[in-house]
Amino acid sequence: MRAQTLALAYFGVFAALLLLLGAIAWFGRPSDGDPVARIALPAHAVKRTAANLRPAVPAPAPHVAAPVASAPPATALPPQVVPANVDKPVVLGKNLVADPALIEQTPQGPLPRIAADGRTPMAAYAPPVPPFRGPRIAIVVSDLGISAKGTAAAIQGLPAAITLAFAPYEDDVARWVGEARRTGHEVLLEVPMEPYDFPDSDPGPHTLRAAVGEESNTERLDWSLTRFTGYAGITNFLGARFLSDPDSLEPVMTYVARRGLLFFDSSPSGKSVAPDVAKRINAPYVQSAVVLDTIQTGMEIDARLSQLEQLARAKGSAAGTASVSPVTIERIANWAKGLQGRGFVLVPASAIVAPSK
Repeated sequence: MRAQTLALAYFGVFAALLLLLGAIAWFGRPSDGDPVARIALPAHAVKRTAANLRPAVPAPAPHVAAPVASAPPATALPPQVVPANVDKPVVLGKNLVADPALIEQTPQGPLPRIAADGRTPMAAYAPPVPPFRGPRIAIVVSDLGISAKGTAAAIQGLPAAITLAFAPYEDDVARWVGEARRTGHEVLLEVPMEPYDFPDSDPGPHTLRAAVGEESNTERLDWSLTRFTGYAGITNFLGARFLSDPDSLEPVMTYVARRGLLFFDSSPSGKSVAPDVAKRINAPYVQSAVVLDTIQTGMEIDARLSQLEQLARAKGSAAGTASVSPVTIERIANWAKGLQGRGFVLVPASAIVAPSK
């Protein structure tokens, strides 16, 4: 009985709902007659509003052409001042670059020689030495003539008393040598010589080799000697193996000395026999005591320069060597500013040639 009563109640509620829905559909909603406010949106606002309802998608970035890096200006080459055939002295400023009296003309080029009046290229191309008294320091900066930018920086940024050594391989090396002489620098020629790890380290096709014979090495040496004029001597480019072989080195040092040139040994290694050979044949010779920039940091270069000062004070003179690099140029130039105030004088390498026996 109770279940029948509940069923009738549910049926009544359901029927009432159906009647209500039907009435609304027939007569409308009560609020349909009320005033309604409507706002007309402009077209772009409608579009923007619709877009805001969609998930945000980043708009593609406008294409912007990548900036084109402008190439750094090329380093201007100095003029060519020495003709192929030198028939009169060539002087830049007050500095001699070429003199026919000091040249033997060969098919390869100008070969240095001692003049008929006894003048040597070492003496003729050496800058004057300052009259200041005190321990003498010479520094040879090598590897010039390879990079135009680095070569120009060394010539312009280093004191004139610094000796500059030029590699023989570049076609425009004579131009840079002329510029170095114009600014007062002494010049050396770098001659490629055999290192211990040859051919892994190969100084080039005209390298002087140990145990290849005097004639072969003389031909290779002549090629280097005829690349340009104006140099006071030669120095080794690499060459630890060659410099350790007295049988190969002595004929070369003899040949160089007979042409009036200095031999600067850039390797302070005790394995070089060059000091003994130079004494035996009475050749103009200077040996570097310190490599200044084995570690190319300002702190290390400054420490090696201090070491060079100590050696010069103890022995009366000392020579150091370095390769061309921005930090090396900057530190040497800064060090040289106060050198005279510390009691030293900076001189070209030819000014500290070991005295003859």
